Amino acid sequence: MTALTLDEQQQARRAERRKRWVAFAFVVPLLVFIILSFVAPIGAMLYRSVHHPTVAELIPQTLSQLERWDGQGVPDEQTLNVFTVELQALAKERLSGKLAEEFNRAYAGMSSVVKSSARKLRRESPELLAEQGASKLLAMHKRWSEPELWFQVKRAGQVFTYDYYLTALDMEVTADGGIQSREQAQIYRQLYGKTLNMALVITLLCALLGYPLAYFLANLPDKKANLLMILVLLPFWTSLLVRTTAWIALLQTNGVINSFLMGVGVIDSPLDMLYTPFATVVAMTHILLPFMVLPLYSVMRGIDPSYLRAALSLGAKPIPAFARIYFPMTLPGLSAGALLVFIISVGYYITPALVGGTDGQMISNIIAFHMQSSNNWELAAALGSLLLALILLLYWVYDRFVGARNIKLG
Repeated sequence: MTALTLDEQQQARRAERRKRWVAFAFVVPLLVFIILSFVAPIGAMLYRSVHHPTVAELIPQTLSQLERWDGQGVPDEQTLNVFTVELQALAKERLSGKLAEEFNRAYAGMSSVVKSSARKLRRESPELLAEQGASKLLAMHKRWSEPELWFQVKRAGQVFTYDYYLTALDMEVTADGGIQSREQAQIYRQLYGKTLNMALVITLLCALLGYPLAYFLANLPDKKANLLMILVLLPFWTSLLVRTTAWIALLQTNGVINSFLMGVGVIDSPLDMLYTPFATVVAMTHILLPFMVLPLYSVMRGIDPSYLRAALSLGAKPIPAFARIYFPMTLPGLSAGALLVFIISVGYYITPALVGGTDGQMISNIIAFHMQSSNNWELAAALGSLLLALILLLYWVYDRFVGARNIKLG
């Protein structure tokens, strides 16, 4: 075999580089898609959860004055004078409502106080407010003399803050700088717990229903198995909204199920099934069941049935043989299906919103509420970031004890 000349080696290297660039060019659209649809939104969510410049943009001079406030008692007269001047300017620019919203988030019940004070200060002279604004402000409402209010205003004025994460964990910062749990109901913690519980129940139900179905399909002849598999995939050809609406028709007070049970005399009065956690679990189990069946079916089709027959021929009982030989070989598919169903159900939104009602909603519905209704995007981003961290933690635990490499989709 003759050695390549220097020119031939250079040509070979150029050809190899050209192949690499061509391969990379085919991958670039996928990378751009992943960055735009996955990396960028998550990065924006994480950034939004700690970045909140609204208050700093509305009352910058007041926040500058509060920097020298020791946190004891009401801020000095000069600080309050500056605040009244800025509040009057915001009222003239029709931005006092925005400040009222921010104050209300920091200190409950301040929305009406800020709006009424802004209307009164609007008629005053800016020169007069620069000298006597403090006395006028304290006379308008007693809440302006509460030190806790100004402490929370000072915290709300921070451009970068972790307060939204504390709120998402039902915690708050006290006037002395400490962190404590809120005195009122632990709303978000309860929602996280309920979401995880419902996702776990849905995963278990999908496993209980999907495993026998996948086993039955895997042991059928190919022609019959393919025909029945179409029925498993049929829900994917129907709109999610249509499937969820169908469950509303089935579970409502005068729906199909209640009418049938009352018609045959099983019950005397309609059951309250709709707008409950039960409705959410049932509807989501139906919707997510194919995600459990497909990985199981793919793995089971690859298992040689002679293994189980050999165990039976050697004297093993059917159930012990199935548990010790067949079932362990299906664990990769079962793990993949369980992980898919659990992660999807944790972040589900449409079905709980339509059939769950108040009691059957999950954390994703509260995130949507803060984005669409309360307009508190920072809190929504913090809740979403904690949900993402929780899912990553569960995935890490799964990988630690089971092994992500054991997951198989076929």
